[in-house]
Amino acid sequence: MSTAYIQDWLAGGFVGSEKVLAEMLATRSGPIYTLVHRPQDFVGTPLEGAEVHTSAIQRWPGGVSHYRTYLPFMPYQIEQFDLTAYDTIVSSSHAVAKGVLVGAGQLHLSYVHSPMRYAWDLYQQYLREADLTRGVKATLAKVALHYIRVWDQSTANRVDVFLANSEYVARRVWRTYRRPARVLYPPVDVARFDHTRPREDFYLTMSRFVPYKRLDLIVETFTRLRLPLVVIGNGPDFDKVRALAGPTVQLLGRQDDAVVADHMSRCRAFVFAADEDFGIVPVEAQAAGAPVIAYGKGGSLETVRPGVTGVFFGQQTTQSLERAIGVFEGQARDFDAAVIRRHAETFRPERFREAFQTILTAAEEARQRGQDPERAVMALP
Repeated sequence: MSTAYIQDWLAGGFVGSEKVLAEMLATRSGPIYTLVHRPQDFVGTPLEGAEVHTSAIQRWPGGVSHYRTYLPFMPYQIEQFDLTAYDTIVSSSHAVAKGVLVGAGQLHLSYVHSPMRYAWDLYQQYLREADLTRGVKATLAKVALHYIRVWDQSTANRVDVFLANSEYVARRVWRTYRRPARVLYPPVDVARFDHTRPREDFYLTMSRFVPYKRLDLIVETFTRLRLPLVVIGNGPDFDKVRALAGPTVQLLGRQDDAVVADHMSRCRAFVFAADEDFGIVPVEAQAAGAPVIAYGKGGSLETVRPGVTGVFFGQQTTQSLERAIGVFEGQARDFDAAVIRRHAETFRPERFREAFQTILTAAEEARQRGQDPERAVMALP
């Protein structure tokens, strides 16, 4: 069957949702429709040279580099793609991709990385961080997000089958759209990590420097404890986090995959403080045999096994993280890199492709028989 893929945007590098899209394309080929595309971000990745169709935002002033400023126009633009030539539509959505228009005879599967967080559960946090709590701009932003929520909820009826990247997101899909979602964990390239190298004394964290990742919490805690910490990543909050860093904290900025894999293979433990929908990076750390000290909420509860592959801390505070580090130090010798690696292998790309193919087949066969594709997918073992 002819298949088209819908991605919110392809302009932020080859990261979580883009890696999922690449594995979907490896399972079944098809063109990609997306709001904006920055090809240079995907040189050397599986998405280099892919057939990509973009929206009018691509041609608007600053459309590629500042596409988020056009958020109020995204629902309209995602509806302008003509997908009538395809039998199956697969959207990879964390914003508006699931809202594409489909015909009665077409099948639409939507892989939801998250319902639009800044319009739903992070709405108040988004307004505070953007300094949009009062004034004319704040009122306009609130009105725009209100209508986006109305649109987002109404477009749930355009989806035949929801897939979610974790049980955590599946619950949020139900709360937002009142629809069940089949959980399909994202693929993690575990093969590029070496879990056999000796562990060294430094701790490691890696993330984009944005508020909800809570790198400030990690850096402040390790500075207080005077423990060695290496931080990889970049982003808007880099200067803020750097100002908190003491002499035991080393900020490396953004690094390539080889440097990341090297540090994960040698670190004493990986530290993760975000309330994440899934969180690929902690799984990558486990693929390298590193125990994970993680905030015990969100996707981490599904990817980290306490006492086996890591430990949790219950609150996003320095005191809670300090206690977790103390617990880890007391158990450090009990963690087995080989056991941690075997757990990470349950997320390898081959499993994702096999499961995605099974889901596609079940949904398409149900549609051909005139049956409910959602029921067929949810009934799969």
